[in-house]
Amino acid sequence: MTKILFLGDIFAKTGRHLVREFLPSLKAELGLDLAIANAENAAGGRGLTKSIAQDLFSYGLAALSGGNHTFQQKDFVQELDQDPRLIRPANWPAPCPGRGLTILDVGTVKIGFLNLMGRIFMNPNLIDCPFKAADQILAEAKAAGAKITILDFHAETTSEKKALAHYLDGRLSALVGTHTHVQTADAQILPKGLAYMTDAGMTGPHDSIIGMDKEAVLNFFLTARPHSFKPANSGGRLEGVVLEFDEDGRAVNISSIKRP
Repeated sequence: MTKILFLGDIFAKTGRHLVREFLPSLKAELGLDLAIANAENAAGGRGLTKSIAQDLFSYGLAALSGGNHTFQQKDFVQELDQDPRLIRPANWPAPCPGRGLTILDVGTVKIGFLNLMGRIFMNPNLIDCPFKAADQILAEAKAAGAKITILDFHAETTSEKKALAHYLDGRLSALVGTHTHVQTADAQILPKGLAYMTDAGMTGPHDSIIGMDKEAVLNFFLTARPHSFKPANSGGRLEGVVLEFDEDGRAVNISSIKRP
């Protein structure tokens, strides 16, 4: 049996501190073999930096995925080519720095960690089809010997996430959604063995509007004028999903996790 923790979007300083505080004890408590996370909001809510990525690795995370803010920090772009533990959505148009897949080892078991981004409400004319990209990146993972394959699908709508899950059911081990920062209550295993959850939630400040300070966001909605958003810093909560796989790489359990 292989047990893996996937953490929902790590948001700003509060999210990073939660990982540092909780991850070591969670590994022991849950008997985790591996911990991975979406970290595209880890640097002030927008993107990731080399130093922050290294901190998150030192806390015990094995790999970090991205999303629509992957390229927000310009100095970070070169890191995507240099560190295989950092992945970005595979369906960014080529040529593009980085990779959409990394292979991780748990004993003799190879884990393929994949990243894709949805198109609905997220630059649909600029991003390549996630369904076609999934076929390609999954084939690459299998060719690299991955027995377990986990996809972080960074997308806006439930329908697109669920559609991709059914499309890949029987070929992919798990699909976990990110991006909305709101943990959903629909953890399930689909008929052909794919573990699915629409959104893993947010590891960050929940006394906020999806991570940002409430006052600025409310003023934006009330006035429709541009406002400078800043990360909130209270109501910290770690959220994610625990995935369990049998020796054949088939999902046998999926459950949400929260730590206030």
